[in-house]
Amino acid sequence: MLDKVLIANRGEIALRILRACRELGIKTVAVHSTADNNLKHVLLADETVCIGPPASKGSYLNMPAIIAAAEVTDSMAIHPGYGFLSENADFAERVEKSGFVFVGPKAETIRLMGDKVSAIRTMKAAGVPCVPGSGGPLGLEPEPIRAIAKTIGYPVIIKASGGGGGRGMRVVHSEAALLNAVSVTRAEALAAFSNDQVYMEKFLERPRHIEFQVVADSQGHVVVLGERDCSMQRRHQKIIEEAPAPGITPAQRLAMTESITTALKNVGYRGAGTLEFLYENGEFYFIEMNTRIQVEHPVTEMVTGIDLVKLQLRIAAGEPLPFKQEDIEIRGHAIECRINAEDAKTFMPSPGTVKLWHVPGGPGIRIDSHLYSGYVVPPFYDSLVAKVIAHGEDRSIAIARMRNALSEMVVEGIKTNAALHQEIFGHAAFRQGGLDIHYLERRLGLK
Repeated sequence: MLDKVLIANRGEIALRILRACRELGIKTVAVHSTADNNLKHVLLADETVCIGPPASKGSYLNMPAIIAAAEVTDSMAIHPGYGFLSENADFAERVEKSGFVFVGPKAETIRLMGDKVSAIRTMKAAGVPCVPGSGGPLGLEPEPIRAIAKTIGYPVIIKASGGGGGRGMRVVHSEAALLNAVSVTRAEALAAFSNDQVYMEKFLERPRHIEFQVVADSQGHVVVLGERDCSMQRRHQKIIEEAPAPGITPAQRLAMTESITTALKNVGYRGAGTLEFLYENGEFYFIEMNTRIQVEHPVTEMVTGIDLVKLQLRIAAGEPLPFKQEDIEIRGHAIECRINAEDAKTFMPSPGTVKLWHVPGGPGIRIDSHLYSGYVVPPFYDSLVAKVIAHGEDRSIAIARMRNALSEMVVEGIKTNAALHQEIFGHAAFRQGGLDIHYLERRLGLK
């Protein structure tokens, strides 16, 4: 097992990693910006290193500073969490070349699956269903672009090859708007991702967002841990996630498990990862892979009983998976609400001092959060401050427990989006399940 792990992240995921390390008897190093001196995991870690100013570019995205911190603390491995450098192949490569273990896939795998065009090609080759599209990056000549769009059929969506987090995409409903959309998306992609390659796909009108959690070891074993429904979104950002996905049949789950397993064995995948699909009219369409732990991983943990972060650490240490595909059993239903420090109606960020933080409880309730009374939520980072997870014997019980938990939770001093969650759980359509990714924006009058 790894002796000491440097946690190259902040907030709730950094605390989550620290707790997993402690359970395994691993010492921890917390790196942090000058704005994060009082983060809970920084206060609890065995060692801490300040790596730069509040701006992420000078701290949490500062590769030399993070690697130097690993060197001076004699760490064995670096866990990147999610976001920041977690899917940066150059960072993974520099970590390994510096003599440390990167808790995640190999750099070449991150490059392959991080680029959406190459990821789609890889999945197609393995028989994983994909959205009809250009099959590669769009060229510069206008006529072939028009021809591809005509073949696919409008509406189409232009996507950045290196995009993510809902950025670098544009829906096109007519040929008249096509070339300008391609040009603008190219410029945005270059500015945001230093990669101006874009590709085209059929735009599905009312799909659901279904993703499959996978784990794989260095010995070539791949196991799929079921699926999650992440269709409750605003501006491509997930708000509520649940597992298993309502309405997915055992036969569909088995077919997807088999094709995903084949694909990941072909690329020699290692670690935890998530394959994301759009699902419409009973068909799955692969859109991208995230080569890291996901924000919503707790719902999978709740229905499988498997600690994904501890498993990441064991895989990084070279251990084989302790189970086989036939050992996986989905038990009950789990739902996660992302609690953000923002106004529930305007979605404006709400940094500030947390005057009171009361954690809800009860059967099946889990809270992943770095909040505590007196903590100052800084304005420099993502607004996620807590995740409330509810597990029950079935979906209706999980929803009832979640509504109780949200009503018990108290956060004073800052605004949160808890009221939005309560409103969503009051919707009869949500309680029925199986809603598409545009439902919430239509309900909020944003579409």
